[in-house]
Amino acid sequence: MKYNLALFCCGILLTGGCSLFDTSDVRSQSPDSPGDAVESNVQLIGEMTAPFGLSPVQIEAVGLVTGLPGTGSNPRPSAERARLFQEMQRRGVPMPDRWLAASSTALVKVRGILRPGIRKGDHFDIEVRVPTMSETTSLRGGYLMPVQLTELAVLGGRIRDGDELGQASGALLVDPSADTRNDHVAMGRGRILGGGVAQEERSMALILKPEHRSVFNAARIAKAVNKRFYFTQRGIQDGMANAQTDKYIELDVHPRYRDNIARYIQVVRAIALRESAEERAKRLVLLQKQLLDPVTSEVAALRLEAMGKKGIDVLKKGIQSDNTEVRFRAAEALAYLDDREAAEPLAEAARNHPAFRVFALSALGAMDDVAAHDQLCQLLDVSSAETRYGAFRALRSMRADDPLIVGEHLGGKFQYHVLNTTSEPMIHVTRNRRPEVVLFGTGQQLRAPFSLAAGHNITINCRTPGEVSVARLAVDRPQERRKVSPRLDDVIRAIVDLGGTYPDVIQALQEAEACDALTSRFEVEALPKAGRTFDRAADSPDEESDAESEELTPDDQGVLHSILTFWQR
Repeated sequence: MKYNLALFCCGILLTGGCSLFDTSDVRSQSPDSPGDAVESNVQLIGEMTAPFGLSPVQIEAVGLVTGLPGTGSNPRPSAERARLFQEMQRRGVPMPDRWLAASSTALVKVRGILRPGIRKGDHFDIEVRVPTMSETTSLRGGYLMPVQLTELAVLGGRIRDGDELGQASGALLVDPSADTRNDHVAMGRGRILGGGVAQEERSMALILKPEHRSVFNAARIAKAVNKRFYFTQRGIQDGMANAQTDKYIELDVHPRYRDNIARYIQVVRAIALRESAEERAKRLVLLQKQLLDPVTSEVAALRLEAMGKKGIDVLKKGIQSDNTEVRFRAAEALAYLDDREAAEPLAEAARNHPAFRVFALSALGAMDDVAAHDQLCQLLDVSSAETRYGAFRALRSMRADDPLIVGEHLGGKFQYHVLNTTSEPMIHVTRNRRPEVVLFGTGQQLRAPFSLAAGHNITINCRTPGEVSVARLAVDRPQERRKVSPRLDDVIRAIVDLGGTYPDVIQALQEAEACDALTSRFEVEALPKAGRTFDRAADSPDEESDAESEELTPDDQGVLHSILTFWQR
């Protein structure tokens, strides 16, 4: 099976028709099998519907960045400047012209992407850049003032917007490695990790195909979904589907699939509309045969998962297979059914088969069983950085208050975790979704001597072993200084205590790595990678393989986008 990564593949889904989640029949390799007729007689929800709401939505705004050390500029007359001026007046900002003309401010374009299934109050990344022809030379050290983001369009020479879908503000992370003098493009761009807050929920739905549209069909599809997917609250059973019209069925996401929405849609569309006990028994025989064939195992596993508990026994036969791909497909489906026997084969796939790693870790994180937790804890100590960090993310998805991985919102600036692991010490930082520093291993130290910068105003110096001086030197405030040990934890806390932001901490860590002051492995955004090839012919483990695929199967496009969204949260 070959994989590749397409960030917005769910958008391609809606423009390219229904093939992405096509649940048309997958035959066994024997065309004369008597089970073929049974399969074709069982109508699945996917044959009558297409998914809706899986494409990302781009929202934008014009904003003002402040706090720049003389690198801002007075924006030229434009629609963006007029819009910002008007917004500042609306907010009661005194003398907007003077603010815009200051060298400590810059007009910027702000953009965010609302992922499928996002809920009101959820956070998302914000991208900020200076407009073309702007005289602003750098956004480093800047802070984006609060803005409202909408879907924008330019009509009649004026910027028109729709409903307010998000809000954003925060400190900008500009690439610390960018050359201040020569890399003007990079210096004029930044990100605010998790800086956006969604103001509305994005609903998902099934749309009935024209030939199947009727109130009756909508009602029976909703009934079939609710029989398979529901949750019980205060003794009341609530289904996930609600037939709104003769063609529109609104879908809530089942909690187990909150980090893999695309798979949820696949499974929903693989549910049988109507099936007798005899038809189900015959179909299980056929699906077992398909599951044990690596060519058809993926779709067979999804259909068995759609059956719920009735498919578990067949899936358990799949995890006994000698074939790696069959074993993984069966275990993945069992994980979303929260069967503990899925944990060990999924951990094996995450450890030894890079092509399946991102899927295996997501599936483990969806489980509630202690067996999955134990396997993820063991993966925190493997050699692969992406597997270790992926296991951390999966544990956090499983239970955010787990004592092993629980952290703190350090200084109100970013998430900070120190894990008591036993393998090679490692530092991991993020550039997407969530500002976060994770130390794998306690007691990590910096190696003297060194001299580092953390933003414009904070310096970190160590001339002699055993003592580090962290100082804030600013024109508008008295000098502040902290004397701490070379322990990395102490230094990070001192930076934040002196007002340092997440970008400041990242800059200090990158400079420490560059001057060989770090004694630990340093990783940035070491996420499990898609786009790898699983060689069916070789079928052998290769923990660190980074081979890239030239092809991407249609069914995997949506799942990859959904899982990638999870890893970037």
